[in-house]
Amino acid sequence: MDECQELQTPVILGVSQNGAKYMGGYYVVTQLIKAYIIKNNITIPVAIHLDHAATFETCKEAIDEGFTSVMIDASKMPLEENIATTKKVVDYAHSRGISVESELGRIGGKEDLVVAESCYAVKEECLQMVKETNIDCLAPALGSQHGIYKGKPKLGFKQMEEIHNLVGIPLVLHGGSGIPDDQIRRAISLGTAKINVNTDCLCAWVKILHEEIKNNPNEIDPRKLIGPGKQGIKDVIKNRCEVFGSIGKAN
Repeated sequence: MDECQELQTPVILGVSQNGAKYMGGYYVVTQLIKAYIIKNNITIPVAIHLDHAATFETCKEAIDEGFTSVMIDASKMPLEENIATTKKVVDYAHSRGISVESELGRIGGKEDLVVAESCYAVKEECLQMVKETNIDCLAPALGSQHGIYKGKPKLGFKQMEEIHNLVGIPLVLHGGSGIPDDQIRRAISLGTAKINVNTDCLCAWVKILHEEIKNNPNEIDPRKLIGPGKQGIKDVIKNRCEVFGSIGKAN
C-alpha cells in the first residue's frame, strides 16, 4: 500500500485462507488494513481479496468479516458442481456489493491449499460459467502456474483472446510471477485485468532476509532482520506497476 500510494495506482491485496489464518483470521486482516489506511492517509482504491477459497462457507465468512472481493475455486469439481457452487457465492456476494472471481481448468503448481497440474480451460465452459453465474472476472487456466516456474512459461494467447472475446468480462492471470514482461503486456492487451504476483514479492523479501541474517548473525530482534525486506517488495511492486501500466490511475 505504501508503494502503491506513492505511485498512485489502485491495488488488490490478495490473502489466502492459510495466510489469513496465520494473521489471526479474516476480521483481523480487514481491520489491520482499514486501520492502516486511516492512520497513514492511504487514498488509493484498495481491494481486500480472498484467493482460492474452496467452499461457499469460506467465502461467506470472509465477506461477513469485511473482504471486498472473493475468489471461489471449485475448479476441481465437475463443471455443473463448479457452476452451482460459484453461483451460490455470487448470489450472496452481489447482494452485499462484493465482487466474485472463479476459476476454470487447473492452474499448475501449488497455491496454499491447491496443488494441480495445468489443464487448459475450455472456452465453451467459460461462456457457460459466466452466463449461469454472473461472475465479475474469470481465471481460466491458460498455461501459467503458481510458485516458481520450472522451464519457460508458455501462455495460451490464442485461447486467451478467444475466451475474452466470448465472455466479455475481465480475465485473471494466476501465477504471474516469472512471466516475461512482453507476455504480461500481451496478456493485458487480450483482456487480462488482474495479475497475481505473490511469488515475486516473496522471493525479493526472502533474498534480503537471508542477507540480513548472514551479515548480522548475532541479531536477535526479528524486526531488524525482517524489516529491510520491505524494500524488496516495494521494488517489485514498482516494477510490476510499470509493466502493468497502472501508475497514476488511482483516480
